[in-house]
Amino acid sequence: MKQKKWATTLGAMLLATSLAACGDTNDTTEEDQAIDVTEEQIAEQEDEHGAMDHSGSGEVPAGLEEATDPTYPIDSTAVLTADHMLEMEGAEAKIVGAYETTAYAVTYTPTDGGEPVEDHKWVIHEEIDTSEPAPLADGTEVMLQADHMDGMDGATATIESSEETTVYMVNFMLQDGSEVTNHKWVTESELQPKE
Repeated sequence: MKQKKWATTLGAMLLATSLAACGDTNDTTEEDQAIDVTEEQIAEQEDEHGAMDHSGSGEVPAGLEEATDPTYPIDSTAVLTADHMLEMEGAEAKIVGAYETTAYAVTYTPTDGGEPVEDHKWVIHEEIDTSEPAPLADGTEVMLQADHMDGMDGATATIESSEETTVYMVNFMLQDGSEVTNHKWVTESELQPKE
């Protein structure tokens, strides 16, 4: 009798578990889905970019020339259209530096053993160990002297593309209220006037 009750209870538990597993898995709310997407995006960003140092010291490489008449002068504000990192696109930026140079998108493997970083924007000519004049040709292999991200300084990189432009150092706020200061770099085409 006890065995029969035990078997019946076990059967009921198995049936309940099976039915629960077959239930509608689309019960998540839009808010839950948004949170999931955001967490996925963060994980993907960390995988692709390692530990990015969003803020910088404000120091610039030797030989970098200040822009004489930049579209966005120092202390002005503009809206970021760049999406180098999460929460960047659409943020209001304060211009803290404007310089004339060549900006490169590069692919490199970090010196700290991290995963390869593809098409990183931007490293400027003055952050590359070269005596060649700018712009360097696409496909050129170079050594980086930038420290925007862990494992970047001293890494061997391949130039994917280049752009002769004004680059800006900017301050901006993230959605969580934290401030990114002296971020390097955004190009002029990655800014738009504040309405």
